[in-house]
Amino acid sequence: MITVALRIRTLLAVGGVVVVSVGLAGCGADPSDAPAEHKSFALSGKTLTVDSDTSSVELVPADVKSVEVTRRVDGWVFMGNGPDSSWSMKNDELTLRLKCSGISSDCQARHQIKVPRGVKVVVKDGNGSVTATGFDTPLDLWSGNGKVVVRDSSGALKMGSANGAIVADNVSSRKVTANSNNGEVRLTLTVAPDRVEGISDNGAVEIALPTKPGLEYRVDARTSHGNDKISVPKSDASSHVVRARSDNGEVTVRSAN
Repeated sequence: MITVALRIRTLLAVGGVVVVSVGLAGCGADPSDAPAEHKSFALSGKTLTVDSDTSSVELVPADVKSVEVTRRVDGWVFMGNGPDSSWSMKNDELTLRLKCSGISSDCQARHQIKVPRGVKVVVKDGNGSVTATGFDTPLDLWSGNGKVVVRDSSGALKMGSANGAIVADNVSSRKVTANSNNGEVRLTLTVAPDRVEGISDNGAVEIALPTKPGLEYRVDARTSHGNDKISVPKSDASSHVVRARSDNGEVTVRSAN
């Protein structure tokens, strides 16, 4: 339960009218401890698309037949409406919405999604973090304003954020593309990829790769403002292509061993 306090800050008489300036004090929204709601959605195909406007999204593959969603919502509104949340599925696209409006407000939602195994996942999140763990199918994850994280996965990865860090940890994907307009990019791979690409307009880029005798990489690493550090064996003839770019940040390609 969030307690919201109103504090009268100024009393000013102007032409016989008393003007009251009101300040809003209270804790920020935190959905972690909010009551959980559960709902299942039938999936007819092999690709799940998630369209979220304002929510953190957490994805895991599971031995389920339908898409199972757990929702937690928390927040407060002063002189307005909300938080009002909705969820729906149409044509295998799960739509998540959170409405919260007023003179002052703070509303947040968290959706934990269990996905049937063997399903590709596409996420478009307007404002929130996106996390996926344990997938062996392709992932295409985007956040307009939040961090994107993939762990312990082997399917092809496409990750992007307009304003947030991108992290791939302990992945064995053969193809990885990560692009952040404003945030660091950190990729740690456990197998030599066919192609890995990490790009940031404003942030450091670090790609960690497995190394062993005889394993070489075709590396193209550059930065406009910063240092570039390459410490993996290189060969222009290698079939393992590595591309790392930053307009404003350090670029590192190193051994993950």
